[in-house]
Amino acid sequence: MTPSPLRGVLRLRRPVPPRPFPARSRRGRFAAVIALVLGALLAGPAPAAQAIGAAPAAEAAVALTRVADYGANPGQLNMYVYRPATLAARPAVVLALHGCTQSAQGYADNSGLPELADRHGFLVVFAETTSANNLNKCFNWFQTADVRRGQGEAASLRQMAAHTVSAYGADAGRTYVTGLSAGGAMTSAMLAAYPDVFRAGAVVAGLPHGCASDVSGAYGCMNPGVDLTPAQWAQRVRDGFPSWTGPWPRVAVWQGDRDTTVVPRNADELRDQWTGLHGLSQTPARTSVIGPNATRHEEYPAADGSVAVEVNRVPGIAHGTPVDPGSGAESCGSTGAAYFLDSICSSYWITRFFGLADSAPQPGTLPAPTGLAAIGRTDTTIGLSWTAVSGAAGYVVRRDGVQVGAPDSAAYTDTGLTAGSSHTYTVAARNADGQPGAFSGALTAATTGGVAPVCWTSSNYAHVQAGRATTGGGYTYAKGSLQNMGLYNTFVTHTLRESPVGHYTLADGSCS
Repeated sequence: MTPSPLRGVLRLRRPVPPRPFPARSRRGRFAAVIALVLGALLAGPAPAAQAIGAAPAAEAAVALTRVADYGANPGQLNMYVYRPATLAARPAVVLALHGCTQSAQGYADNSGLPELADRHGFLVVFAETTSANNLNKCFNWFQTADVRRGQGEAASLRQMAAHTVSAYGADAGRTYVTGLSAGGAMTSAMLAAYPDVFRAGAVVAGLPHGCASDVSGAYGCMNPGVDLTPAQWAQRVRDGFPSWTGPWPRVAVWQGDRDTTVVPRNADELRDQWTGLHGLSQTPARTSVIGPNATRHEEYPAADGSVAVEVNRVPGIAHGTPVDPGSGAESCGSTGAAYFLDSICSSYWITRFFGLADSAPQPGTLPAPTGLAAIGRTDTTIGLSWTAVSGAAGYVVRRDGVQVGAPDSAAYTDTGLTAGSSHTYTVAARNADGQPGAFSGALTAATTGGVAPVCWTSSNYAHVQAGRATTGGGYTYAKGSLQNMGLYNTFVTHTLRESPVGHYTLADGSCS
């Protein structure tokens, strides 16, 4: 979805004159009808030049290879592959889904994914829908026949992934999917329909799976959004492949805070859907600020410490893919087409989330800093200092294995932390080219504060009314843990233990 997740069901840049319906399929004709009828309905003011990117298109396009025969292709989609000059042994595969009105080539030229593939040796499959499927070239995420396992566009996308593994000797266990707008909504659908294929996904300005099954529902999902409980959202994912019991894919969510096409509320609903599926609290365990524009980064870790869900709230942008043109280590992408917004390079961080970036690049020549120590702590911050390294142009600070800062001097204050939380830090000096040297030994430090566990004993009805539990299908679920508490009524009573704040677990007879 670029412009909008429907775009056929999206806003149109100009009126589209009626034309004969494509003869290829009844589904194609239906999609065209949707576009003609709802294009004007969903039309809105054109984004400002700054919002959509006014830079001229790049002179040299990214070289893509079209694959004409990759399977039965029931969804009648086009497949293009980007193969970097240096391909890793048994490379990973990233399936990339463009937004409405976009193309595979445009997404390749501006998203920054080929740049990251060049750095790290993975394959990118740029899938493309056509105006025969949807008048405005949106993936049909709101049509049941296109999102079910083994059917329509979903089946075609799965066949692309399988063909790439076979044709290029790729690693089937490292297959990922990402997309913008309608492509983001279709990313959600692919994770639900094929959790056995995709290890992780990244939804950019997209929507939760199962939000809509028709056009009118899709419009409401986009704006103002739909509010369901985490348990209800999670069930809609499970319904995509009922016999699957896990593990579930990891999910990264990217959302602009000024998006009026797919409103920011959808980032919260996506978070609820996937934290609910993973059995996690909807309160982030860790928060930080990333990128050149202070994007808020929220992490929801699984029991093994890996980040199962992350949410990235990008300030100051409307609807589109965040990019950061330039030559810096965290830069990538171009603003040479509409809906690529100069902000932060989301593809860089998505690649890291997928685990495709070098987790431990070869260190430069600078020695590891010594004397790393915590010099101050509050409920939400940890101050660090270390001995300066001769010849260093600056430093890189990692928290729990992820870079969180790049200070110029030998001190750093980590902010936005949770009270009573513990974190592990390492630091490295970087040279004038930005290359880090060896990392220091690890330091573990904790914020102050924290809240002692609180116990609540009430009826299921009272727990829900107080916000300690949610309902779904007549049953009650503890907020955070999503434990089933039985029927939603005044007759069933349970004790809930709250720790941390906002996370409840059943503690009948054992709460202290």
